Amino acid sequence: MTELELLIDFHVEAERQGPGSREESLKALSFIDIRERAELKVADIGCGSGAQTIVLAQNLDCKITAVDLFPEFLEKLNQKAALLDLDQKITTLAGSMENLPFTNEEYDILWSEGAIYNIGFEAGVKSWKKFLKPGGYLAVSEITWKTASRPAEIEKHWNGEYPEIATASQKIQILEENGYSPVGFFFLSEKSWIDNYYTPIEERADSFLKRHNNSDAAKSIIECEQEEIRLYKAYKDYLSYGFYIAKKI
Repeated sequence: MTELELLIDFHVEAERQGPGSREESLKALSFIDIRERAELKVADIGCGSGAQTIVLAQNLDCKITAVDLFPEFLEKLNQKAALLDLDQKITTLAGSMENLPFTNEEYDILWSEGAIYNIGFEAGVKSWKKFLKPGGYLAVSEITWKTASRPAEIEKHWNGEYPEIATASQKIQILEENGYSPVGFFFLSEKSWIDNYYTPIEERADSFLKRHNNSDAAKSIIECEQEEIRLYKAYKDYLSYGFYIAKKI
């Protein structure tokens, strides 16, 4: 298997492919003042296996287009939606967030938890804007510095992994400069990282390694995950995911 195939195999059975929680999805949703309208059109971009997609479907009168590059994750979302009798509200679409087949001003809400980094925060904010109706909302979570300065180890790591990492004020400025009015912001809790994302990673590591005969490629993936967990636990006061909610003006 390729490295990408191994990564998909490792994460596809997980409830979440990144930090987050039902409570924080609902908190972000609370800033959106059109949520009581009927038949909202929502796109969840980079949805993974759709933990947040399910939350949106359960709490909005809406039709959701759930987009992810990998059909394996969408299959899991379709299974969950059917079990919860939400399959009439959720349509999955395999494709790239860089080439979305949407029409201009089609959506009331664009949602993306822990995924916009794949295209880049600024690129996503700019290129997705045309798909929002005037007065529509963008809600995204994005890796964010909590402080103006950081220890060298964590600064070097994240600047290498994602050069667009920045403070919340810098991200909010990007939103303001691109025709959005920020209406809400908060940092994800430590529980969203540890309990909902990293602990499940640790719990399934052994079975993943056994499934792939302790191959060097599989070991490398686990080692990378373990290093990320170590860095988060050591430096959690300096970074988190920030949740940004903004209205298209």
